[in-house]
Amino acid sequence: MTVLQNLHSHREPSFFAALELIKPITWFPPMWAYACGAVSAGVGFDNRLWLVALGIFLAGPIVCGMSQAANDWCDRHVDAINQPERPIPSGRIPGKWGLWIAFGMSVLSLVIGYQLGIWGFVATVLGVVAAWAYSAEPLRLKKSGWWGPGLVALCYEGLPWFTGAAVISSAMPNPKIIIIAFLYAAGAHGIMTLNDFKALKGDKETGVQSLPVMLGPQLAAFVACVTMALPQFIVIIILYIWIGPSIYGILISVLVLGQIWAMQIMLRDPKAKAPWYNATGVMMYVSGMMVSAFALRELGAM
Repeated sequence: MTVLQNLHSHREPSFFAALELIKPITWFPPMWAYACGAVSAGVGFDNRLWLVALGIFLAGPIVCGMSQAANDWCDRHVDAINQPERPIPSGRIPGKWGLWIAFGMSVLSLVIGYQLGIWGFVATVLGVVAAWAYSAEPLRLKKSGWWGPGLVALCYEGLPWFTGAAVISSAMPNPKIIIIAFLYAAGAHGIMTLNDFKALKGDKETGVQSLPVMLGPQLAAFVACVTMALPQFIVIIILYIWIGPSIYGILISVLVLGQIWAMQIMLRDPKAKAPWYNATGVMMYVSGMMVSAFALRELGAM
């Protein structure tokens, strides 16, 4: 069944096809970042666990799931080239069900975000708007290898971190929390660039100017590595200035060295090794985020 034929189908999708559409495997980064924000705020964390749980649920299954559905709907022609087995081009999500699921989850996101107070609601609005701006025309920021990954990185790492800290403290987070959250969001631009390698063929054919398309796989991978590593070095330096020598700085340094080892392997064949790096180097990256969150928590208690 072609994409155009699929749009005229009146069948209902199965639960498992809908679950695949919202991609549970992608929920982890924003859920983890929200948890980092809650931990870094420190104040009131233990007494407001329900807010932590609700925020994590909102950041992952709801907002991130919605963004995946919106992206797959807007990308259905690209996916017909890159990954025709996906739910929409394969016909397992028939008709306009992909669009309806994305719209329905957008509304659900706002309803749940409202329960988190003004900070949570405003952040949810920003997340929903960003998801559609990334995928949908006329903006479709994913066409840019710079703006697209930057927006996703900000919404996957920076915005949830900020929101978790703001919701727990019921106030604007400490500037130090915002600085660390921004640095990890900036570094995540490189992670998103590596994620674009899997769509290289379709992006070329449909005019999406991802960094792998514009720069070629080798240079794009090198840029991604520098983008990931540099903010973490800055985090290490900043924590040393704020706290002095500490176990937190040592742990983050070890994790960065581990990533550099993994980067060297990935750079030998970026197109083939990018998925491997996402399972190794990225795990070390997000581990450093939580270490930094605990460092900020201790700093706030001083």
